[in-house]
Amino acid sequence: MHFDLKSISAESVPKALEKAERYRLLNEPSLAESICLDILAISPSHQQALISLLLARTDQFGYGSPMKSAEEVLHRIEDEYERAYYAGLIWERQGHAHIRQHTLSSNANSYHALREAMGHYERAAALRPPGNDDAVLRWNACARVLMHNPEIRPMPDSDFQPITGE
Repeated sequence: MHFDLKSISAESVPKALEKAERYRLLNEPSLAESICLDILAISPSHQQALISLLLARTDQFGYGSPMKSAEEVLHRIEDEYERAYYAGLIWERQGHAHIRQHTLSSNANSYHALREAMGHYERAAALRPPGNDDAVLRWNACARVLMHNPEIRPMPDSDFQPITGE
């Protein structure tokens, strides 16, 4: 079935962004994603809408949204620091999605994803603006997950498989 989607007005964008954030907080990421797509339909390079879309898609990892769906948005983020930071966030959330899966390879895949995230966070920390330690905080969070869960161990990079849409 196909519908011609209705366009929102440019004036509604700030309130639409607020609604997208609210839906994310209510654990309704698909509704947040839809709002972001409506914003991007009228303003394709709107940075906050792109970030919100990326976050909404990472909220759905392990529940049918593949990692690629968030990575497709990443290259549209203009700021180098934010690209590095959100690349880390994509990998970190992929790691947590693997932890929730409880399969034979979950722990090793989680390890790989969290270490990848940490690498991106290190790059972001080197680019961060003064007073912004978000990348350091995220790096520490990944490190703590690995330190407190000894069952999460490495495997060869060639064996890692991102979670795909189910």
